[in-house]
Amino acid sequence: MNRRSFHRALFCAAALILPLALFAADTKTKGEKPRRVAFGETINLADYAVPGKTTVFDFTSHYCPPCEAIAPDLDKLHAKRADVVVVAVDINRAGVKGIDWKSPVAQQYGLRSIPHFKVYGPDGKLLAEDLPNDPKARQMVTKWFK
Repeated sequence: MNRRSFHRALFCAAALILPLALFAADTKTKGEKPRRVAFGETINLADYAVPGKTTVFDFTSHYCPPCEAIAPDLDKLHAKRADVVVVAVDINRAGVKGIDWKSPVAQQYGLRSIPHFKVYGPDGKLLAEDLPNDPKARQMVTKWFK
């Protein structure tokens, strides 16, 4: 193989591999809208936390009116704050009508109400979570809307 053929082959390989690498890295990038993950299945939140940014995990369902009402504000927060990433954790499995409280992800995190927020700091440590009688995470997130 001559030098020209080698460079052409290298260029073609890079042209094929680079888009795949960028797609794989998408879990750590910030798109226009919050990324929607889980779809009812168990999830490791650390896989979606973005190092160096505050990550808000919004446990949600399309069948939850309060979740749908707050979603536009979370979209705006995600879009306007470079230091904050919102990740929507959909608790519904495909085909389940209504809020899927029995889904693996709802069971994994012991969800009893949604929307439910978990906020992780830039260092990956849990800063706040919605807990009974402790709305610290919700207060933190809604304060950022202003």
